[in-house]
Amino acid sequence: MSRYFIELSYDGTAYHGWQVQPNGVSVQEVLQRALSTLLRQDVEVVGAGRTDAGVHARMMMAHFDSPVEIDGAQLVYKLNKLLPQDIAVSCVYQVPDDMHARFSATSRTYHYYIHTRKSPFLRHYSWQVTFPLDFNKMNEAAGRLLEFEDFTSFSKVNTDTKTNLCKITTARWEQTEPDCWRFTISANRFLRNMVRAIVGTLIEVGRGRIAAEEFCQVIEQKNRCSAGESVPGHGLFLVDISYADPTSQGGDNMEET
Repeated sequence: MSRYFIELSYDGTAYHGWQVQPNGVSVQEVLQRALSTLLRQDVEVVGAGRTDAGVHARMMMAHFDSPVEIDGAQLVYKLNKLLPQDIAVSCVYQVPDDMHARFSATSRTYHYYIHTRKSPFLRHYSWQVTFPLDFNKMNEAAGRLLEFEDFTSFSKVNTDTKTNLCKITTARWEQTEPDCWRFTISANRFLRNMVRAIVGTLIEVGRGRIAAEEFCQVIEQKNRCSAGESVPGHGLFLVDISYADPTSQGGDNMEET
């Protein structure tokens, strides 16, 4: 049995997230069905994360095992012919048997997009904000995230994660166009709902409802009820997943939705 990594991207608009769901179509389900059809065997795909309904991925990594040798280039071609237009596979390649798409990942990066003027072309990929925001204050608060490790306040409750400790290495807002802004956040791991909860709380800072010091207090309270509301999923993109030593194994890696 050999292990293969598969790199793909998808528009999450039509899906109930990455993970197989009993009440809706997921990206994992569609990919598994296509692989099983082409390889003529039941294939289970393990993803690097669990993006939620409506969330997109410019880069998602997953792995699957096969008892026969696979021509990666040929499989990519056949998968892209079979998969719907909103899912695209960029490469398939063999990795050491102990490589794991989720547990071997060392960092992940997300982008969240907002725009401040109505646009028919951004509505599926960016959240329209109709109130003024102070992005300087939001960046001041975002920078404080790097000082903490316990992000219970930004985690969905009742998850199966073993720890709420994460190491955030990047958190900043950047203006990409006159009416458009992008939030970039990188960490070794993310909790369920973490990025959208962080963005929602930073929005409260930008509106002047809480100060940067109060933002820190929200984190220190370790209580989801203390943080702001989660922003909509359609503005969120998983954009990068990094791996270090091919033989290394990470810890528990719950992933953002």
